[in-house]
Amino acid sequence: MRRLGTCLHTLKGHNHQIWGIAFSPDNQTLASASEDQTIRLWQVSNGKCIACIHGYNNWVKTVTFSPNTQMLASGHRDNTLRIWDMKSGECLHELKAYSQGLPAVAFHPNLEIVAGGSQDATIKLWDLKSGECSHTFMGHTDEVWSLAFSPDGKVLASSSFDHTVKLWDLNLGECRLTLHGHTDRVAAVAFSPQGGILASGSDDSTIRLWDLQDNRCIKVLKGHSGRVGAIAFSPDGSLLASPSLDQTVKIWDVNQGECLHTLKGHTSWVMAVSFSPDGQKIASSSCDQTVKIWDVEEGSCLNTLIGHSNWVWSVAFSQDASILASGSEDETIRLWDMQLGTCFQILKAKRPYEGMKITGVSGLTQAQLAMLRELGAV
Repeated sequence: MRRLGTCLHTLKGHNHQIWGIAFSPDNQTLASASEDQTIRLWQVSNGKCIACIHGYNNWVKTVTFSPNTQMLASGHRDNTLRIWDMKSGECLHELKAYSQGLPAVAFHPNLEIVAGGSQDATIKLWDLKSGECSHTFMGHTDEVWSLAFSPDGKVLASSSFDHTVKLWDLNLGECRLTLHGHTDRVAAVAFSPQGGILASGSDDSTIRLWDLQDNRCIKVLKGHSGRVGAIAFSPDGSLLASPSLDQTVKIWDVNQGECLHTLKGHTSWVMAVSFSPDGQKIASSSCDQTVKIWDVEEGSCLNTLIGHSNWVWSVAFSQDASILASGSEDETIRLWDMQLGTCFQILKAKRPYEGMKITGVSGLTQAQLAMLRELGAV
């Protein structure tokens, strides 16, 4: 019997840390954002890099596909939000109005608006037809780190290093409510699929569940002993998964507020989690250089995916659950076949001067030699 979740491809091409990855909704393309100042687009079926988007002068922090796959949004440390046409590969809009980088980007469900949250403590809404900023939300007093639109598109939630979560009314263009309770930076927010509950994860080691009808905190989920930097609802909204710097993942019953399972096995910080579309499995990525696949009902580890040689920052299931992607600081993305248990691609395109093999040059500083090695020239 073949093992579940073996690497199908190792995708090589970036020459620095990969901050974010995202599958297109049609499962055909994978996008990756890197500290090497590029975005790469990969063909999932064969692992080939089909496009490398250059032109940035700083890190690319995040990438997000529009629900219809026609656009890609990217947030950058060069203080811009860019919108890309996936058919032509052209930049539709270069949205410059921030004074610091953008760690958070979210598409509105109607595809007409994209939101960008910045380290300058502002959130801007952009009209995708005109490329104009339609509104600027101001109210946070520190970096905005996470954004999420409600399923009905009426509310935008934002989390901040100022220890708060804010709910913004898109019709009124103002803050509807500020949610207090966390005692440290709030790193993540997520709406339940039904939209009635908002979850927030914090550096205070807790997750808070907020009832959006009564506008109050209904549960404080305690048990972690380290930062909760990401959260994910199961597809039916009954469960919540939380990875932590305490090296565990916890699965919570949303209605009861109880911890059903504590998933132990990682030997370093757990950075990200993802539910499979059927809700039966969870993938977790860690600074221990591994990805683990867990059975949700049993709370048991089904497989440990080994192959990365540095921290694994992100994981994502394809929409049909057949593929898992993992992005790492080893400058690669690996695609794992969830049925066959094999790695079918390592996404890593050639560096600019790969194979030149420059030798016999004298007088170079150590910094210059390091740069040539990074470019693949020596």
